[in-house]
Amino acid sequence: MGWPARRRLWWRLWCRCPGLGWQRLQALEQGCGSLEEAWRAPRRQLEALPGWGARLAEQVVAFRLSWGDDPLLHPALHRREDRRLLLPGDPSLPPAVRWLERPPLALHWRGRGSLWAPLRRRQAVAVVGTRRPSLHGLSMARQLGEALAGAGWPVVSGLAEGIDGAVHDGCLRGSGAPVAVLGTPLDRVYPRHHDRLQHQVGERGLLVTEQLPGAAVRPGHFAERNRLQVALAAAVVVVECPERSGALHSAERAWREGLPLWVVPADTGKASAAGSNRLLARGATPLLEPGDLIRQLGPGPLARKGAGLPTAIGSGASAVICSEPAKALLEAVGAGASLEQLCQRLDRPADQLVTALLQLELAGVLQAEPGLCWRPS
Repeated sequence: MGWPARRRLWWRLWCRCPGLGWQRLQALEQGCGSLEEAWRAPRRQLEALPGWGARLAEQVVAFRLSWGDDPLLHPALHRREDRRLLLPGDPSLPPAVRWLERPPLALHWRGRGSLWAPLRRRQAVAVVGTRRPSLHGLSMARQLGEALAGAGWPVVSGLAEGIDGAVHDGCLRGSGAPVAVLGTPLDRVYPRHHDRLQHQVGERGLLVTEQLPGAAVRPGHFAERNRLQVALAAAVVVVECPERSGALHSAERAWREGLPLWVVPADTGKASAAGSNRLLARGATPLLEPGDLIRQLGPGPLARKGAGLPTAIGSGASAVICSEPAKALLEAVGAGASLEQLCQRLDRPADQLVTALLQLELAGVLQAEPGLCWRPS
């Protein structure tokens, strides 16, 4: 059984109060008898609550004044978008999220509500990594996303630059179910050029955040979402990360909880992989190719009956190879060429060429070499 509707409304209201986190909100409810009684509690009673004080009590009094004597009638509490909200007392909230040391006061979401069923059972795989990966890391992230999608596994990541965005992109290519845990409110896109990607994830998968609509974007919010990513997953994969990275926090949490932890080995000379390589030295399982992961996990909760294991190369690979731009690029690569040489030969910007090179690499036509170089496979 979930919370009564009236208690849900009071919790939703108090979640909006500045300065209140999980511990302070619990202290408020317990110290005043209920959140409804807390709305009428005198200032001195608020100041005496554990972990409170005069400054916070002053903020709370100002908050109550802004909402009036009958706050539950306020239109802002009854907006349609606020219905897609999970609170600590809701049966749909995944138990592992509720059991966190610092559970979210609320989870706002958008997308396919049916995905909460496998997420409650932690039937998903979290894939994390650096915002500044190597081309090999980007390629592996996309392949992992596509392979997991083909095997029916929801793919959890953070929709950040680099590995996160690549694995979500791969999952979408594989017609899978990406689950993005955001460090921003649902109405914000970060980084901004992920606008289209975030829209696609919200349509075909799930967007999740503990940030209120309109909340300011702060660096700490991105670190806090790591605990949510792990709480939704049955296993964690670290593709590539440096020695100081939020992905390492996710790995440490996975280890503490006894979850399987895979790491993609990388060039020991790359700073972008120094942290993930050290995880291997500590005993994480090496992941050499996406197929190894799928064989270990087996079919996911969304797998179609009778579907075989996915391949790392998408069905559109032959179309990519046969396109005129791809033919021109392959001719320019010749027996081998660097990114700078290709930019000069084709008179095209590097960002366009990197995308095309990755597609050909995924199709098995080109092979990446150290120093941003490519040669035929």
